[in-house]
Amino acid sequence: MLKNYLKIAWRNIIRNKGFSFLNIAGLSIGLAATMLILLWVGFEVSYDNFHEKKDRIFETYNRYNVSGEIWAWNTTPKIMAQAIKNDYQEVEKVARLDWPNSALFSFKEKRINADGHMVDPEFLDMFSFKLIKGDPKTALEGVNSVIITQSLAQSLFGTENVLGELVKVDNEHEFKITGVMENPPKNSSFNFEYLIPWAYMVQLGYDDDHWGNNSTTTYVLLKEGVDATAFNNKIKTLRSKYDKDSPDMETFLHPFTRKHLYSNFENGQEAGGRIDIIRMFTIIAGFILLIACINFMNLSTARSEKRAKEVGIRKVVGAQKQSLISQFMGESFFITIIAGLFALLVVAIFLPSFNQLVGKELSINFTNKWFWLSGLSILLITGIVAGSYPALYLSSFRPVSVLKGTFKKVNTLIAPRKVLVVLQFTFAISLIIATIIVNRQLKNAQDRQMGYSKDGLVYVMMEGDTRKNYSLIKNELLSSGVAESVVKTSSPITQGWSNSWGFEWQGKDPNNRTIIDRFCADDKIVKTAGLELVAGRDFDLNSFPADSTAMIINESAVKLMQFDDPIGKIVKDNDIDWHVIGVIKDFVLKSPFQPIEPLAIEGAKGWFNVIHFKLNKENSVADNLAKAETIFKKFNPEYPFTYKFVDEEYQEKFDNQKKTSDLASIFTVLAIIISCLGLFGLASYMAESRVKEIGIRKVLGASVGNITTLLSKEFIKLVMVSFVLAIPISWYFMNQWLQNFAYRIDISWWIFLLAGLTAIIIALITVSYQSIKAAIANPVKNLRSE
Repeated sequence: MLKNYLKIAWRNIIRNKGFSFLNIAGLSIGLAATMLILLWVGFEVSYDNFHEKKDRIFETYNRYNVSGEIWAWNTTPKIMAQAIKNDYQEVEKVARLDWPNSALFSFKEKRINADGHMVDPEFLDMFSFKLIKGDPKTALEGVNSVIITQSLAQSLFGTENVLGELVKVDNEHEFKITGVMENPPKNSSFNFEYLIPWAYMVQLGYDDDHWGNNSTTTYVLLKEGVDATAFNNKIKTLRSKYDKDSPDMETFLHPFTRKHLYSNFENGQEAGGRIDIIRMFTIIAGFILLIACINFMNLSTARSEKRAKEVGIRKVVGAQKQSLISQFMGESFFITIIAGLFALLVVAIFLPSFNQLVGKELSINFTNKWFWLSGLSILLITGIVAGSYPALYLSSFRPVSVLKGTFKKVNTLIAPRKVLVVLQFTFAISLIIATIIVNRQLKNAQDRQMGYSKDGLVYVMMEGDTRKNYSLIKNELLSSGVAESVVKTSSPITQGWSNSWGFEWQGKDPNNRTIIDRFCADDKIVKTAGLELVAGRDFDLNSFPADSTAMIINESAVKLMQFDDPIGKIVKDNDIDWHVIGVIKDFVLKSPFQPIEPLAIEGAKGWFNVIHFKLNKENSVADNLAKAETIFKKFNPEYPFTYKFVDEEYQEKFDNQKKTSDLASIFTVLAIIISCLGLFGLASYMAESRVKEIGIRKVLGASVGNITTLLSKEFIKLVMVSFVLAIPISWYFMNQWLQNFAYRIDISWWIFLLAGLTAIIIALITVSYQSIKAAIANPVKNLRSE
């Protein structure tokens, strides 16, 4: 019986090559798109799952009321780790992780910059990073011990057998390699090439016991059986016990397993994060697959008359409805499996391009049983959904009517197909609207006035001898004609590394805890960065030596401080009285999607990590950079010349939104293509069911244009219904999405109109082939068969 069903299914595929191709193509595209999305989703939700103790690891957060808004952030005082360890018996381990540091590793003639952290020894016991060389229990005990990854070992030594070797870090201190670690997995929240003991930070004098210095990340491992909710109620008073300056600040633990997906907080509570994007694309995957199934239904039932006599004869000779349903469901599964194989081939071909688009390294693990189980489950569900309606529909034909030739399709049988096509285009139009809004929001942020000139602006980190030789480097950059101006700063101008609510000025409300961004620059910051002065002047240490304690503030800071005439006013920070010499227009320091915060640029008495210089426009960029490299190598020979263009780094701020936009665009196109296949199926069905009517109309004088219009308007009505349904659905979800951005667009009426017109044009192009084909057919041939 099964062999007979398969033989019939294969013969139907071969006999109706065109419709079989559309059936398999639609399902293949839908399945391939679904597989790509689910591969990406699976990778995202697998983040940090490889840690054996993951369910007991928590990240320490602060919660505080800042000017009426409750903030939550995950940088903590360095001293907090010891306090947690001493005060709470529920805690098994505590480990601190400092900010990522780029360090120069030297071995003989090799020089490599690597990124890593200083950590407590407990870090290796909490997290499941595997050492292939060395003992994890002792590897981080010595002050000058270092663990490096396989990739760094290979790059530096050409081998992984480097235990006990000595390397020089930052051209100053020698470190003994006490461990070689497997490279962190790609689905890890940590991305490092080395680990250095926290004791080294103590040796450098960078450790402190100041509760107001929130500058490190603290991880807590609770003992087995400890209730995290109860412990959170207990630990929330930790800051009030030790931090006398912020007695109302709360401490709470956030599950480490939620770090990657649930990183956003609103009003002090978890409020989603990357999980929102994942949910959105999971829904898109489901709808794309559903659209593909709808195509199968439409295309299968559109060829109903071709199978009607077969069904009638089978029923006459004794076939039960259940056996017919089984046969047609079997055919559905057979076609689904073929489509699944083609989809797998498509995914294998396009996966490298998809990886480049999403910035991941996704792969198909053919040896994983869960891959096959999930794949077969998807095929099973697809086969059931796609084959259910055709099986029930075809098996319901009355044999007497069919064999007498009086079998007719009635309007009630057409309605379900129309409903299905309306659903398809509702989703497709909604996706078109969403894609337009996402692209407009991205462009709106990209077109936003930055407030400074990024063209030709380059920065270099102050490493090695650049600090002590800064003046010499600056003079040569200027005298050689490489740069028009040079300034050293606390951070790149595209990043905010420091902020505080501890600034003081005359008339400040003692309860005002508004955060002010802190930035430092020594000289000519306005000129170098192209900032726009509103009042006062730039830093000028040559003419005004007292500018070492000068300050430039932005317009937002002026409003906050309520200065009528800010020039000459005193603002106190870190026990230094800074005198305001200038006011600049607001510029984008951090996110282009968010409002600009108050900013204070402190003078040469501040702290510095970066050299910015404006390239001379009279020379080519290549010549400028070649000369700059020579200068930096002259005064800092041990370090490679590593630079970054500010305009390129600024564009990186849009990467996540750009990836979302690109993904939405691609899957919108796929949804439209699949929907058009469904529309083609219904157009074929309508043309087939009305072939006699069309013949009579032509005999009575109807033109090709009249008949084409008659057939096409049916589909335009369906698309219009879809358009009406898509408007409120897309407006609601996109309005919710835009709430994530303080600096956002308005949803204009023309977006919906454009999407609707696009859908109508696509629908007309899709059905025109079938409509014109039916209109130009020979009426004599069609009527003769009566």
